[in-house]
Amino acid sequence: MYSTKFTRNRLIYALIMPIVVVLGIGSRAFSEILPDFISTYAGDTLWALMAFLMIGFIFPSLSTVKVAAIALLFSLGIELSQLYHAPWIDDIRQYRLGALVLGHGFLWSDLVCYSFGIAMGAVGEMIWKKSVSKTGSSYHQ
Repeated sequence: MYSTKFTRNRLIYALIMPIVVVLGIGSRAFSEILPDFISTYAGDTLWALMAFLMIGFIFPSLSTVKVAAIALLFSLGIELSQLYHAPWIDDIRQYRLGALVLGHGFLWSDLVCYSFGIAMGAVGEMIWKKSVSKTGSSYHQ
């Protein structure tokens, strides 16, 4: 019988996260050959999906809704931090990893992308949980 209490399979999340990272970086690296809509919004959407996956990986027993809420708050915090331009944080943003994590400038459209990316993760996880419960497979690690 399916229980509402579950633990995410960290191995699966560890396998999915690098794929999301590669797709996100690829959406920036190959932006000239991708449709404008994809090259403009895919990176931020995938960044937020990565935040959802990372929080789910770190806290495997949290509900999907809580993971999504934390990911959304984290993403909002990062985006708002882009309004702050002290020399020390701008120095961090000059490095590739710092730029990937912190971004450069505040954009309202990023908040929409973050919401969509986190929603993709949450809906995907709920569909996965439902399909696993129907097959009788274990969702637990």
